[in-house]
Amino acid sequence: MKAILLAGGVSLLIALLGTPVAIRILAARGYGQIIRDDGPTSHHTKRGTPTMGGVVIIVAAVLGYVAAHLFTWRLPSASGALVLLLMVGLGLVGFLDDYLKVSRQRSLGLRAKTKLAGQTSVAVIFGILALQFPDNRGVTPGSPFISFIRDIKIEWLELGSIAFVVWVLFLIAATSNGVNLTDGLDGLATGASVMVFAAYTLICVWQFNQACFNQPTAKCYEVRDPYDLAVVAFAVTAACFGFLWWNASPAKIIMGDTGALALGGGVAAFAIVTRTELLLIAIGGLFLIEVASVMLQTGFFKFTRWRTGTPRRIFRMAPIHHHFELKGWNEVTIVIRFWIICGICVAGAIGIFYAEWVAGT
Repeated sequence: MKAILLAGGVSLLIALLGTPVAIRILAARGYGQIIRDDGPTSHHTKRGTPTMGGVVIIVAAVLGYVAAHLFTWRLPSASGALVLLLMVGLGLVGFLDDYLKVSRQRSLGLRAKTKLAGQTSVAVIFGILALQFPDNRGVTPGSPFISFIRDIKIEWLELGSIAFVVWVLFLIAATSNGVNLTDGLDGLATGASVMVFAAYTLICVWQFNQACFNQPTAKCYEVRDPYDLAVVAFAVTAACFGFLWWNASPAKIIMGDTGALALGGGVAAFAIVTRTELLLIAIGGLFLIEVASVMLQTGFFKFTRWRTGTPRRIFRMAPIHHHFELKGWNEVTIVIRFWIICGICVAGAIGIFYAEWVAGT
């Protein structure tokens, strides 16, 4: 437990104290947020707010994790290192995207194909490595079985190596873009991420206490490195919490694609390595709502244009948080209410996770 608390404490301090330093550096270089002209007019006041703040979250989480291992004098685990590798890799893709936006002073950074290629490359590397590094029981960070609370060991749900990598690619693309879409209001994605990674901290601690290598029973969890995953999860939780101090409305800094892609990838990574892939629907419920609103908006727009010749929309603007902005809701009100929705989703997911253990199914 000491390593978990130490990782969180160091990460929190670095994020709290390092973010204002990053704000000054980014502001001095003119690395401010570029606002789309077709977005809500209220967002024009955010123009010039320092972006790429996700760098602080990533650095704080990594240093917190390293500090915990130096203090306990233990080597990092394969699972923990892979989660951080994915976050750093996707964060780098987001950083390049953000840098091109601010350097060229336009709302478009990397070309869509280039950005997708970067995300795909990082996700594929993670997927391949996740089936490597078996421990002394033969358990690898990832599993070829699709999972809900634990692996669903049904023959037709067992994936081959290629199918597993495709499944991983889908999960990472869905969550990284989900967090990216959610990051449209001050503090919204950051606060939601605090809750989601805190949930994974609890899940990992519980899995460690009930791990098959500790007490092999019918209810035990066959997960590699659950304790070290809890260290990573709490480090990311604390990093987001510290960053939120400066990202809350009115935001002094924005995480940008650097943070959104990294955090989204981290969410997917935890779902994979904790064997809770389908539970991600509940844990990441808010992110799912945001993605679904964009898909519904786009699909309905194209369908009505094809069917009637006159395109129509379901929402005033997507993602859905912009719909409520255009309805006149205050930004802080939207953020708090969406945090409540996220909290309900996360609490529901934890309840499902615990209920499955109690029921012994």
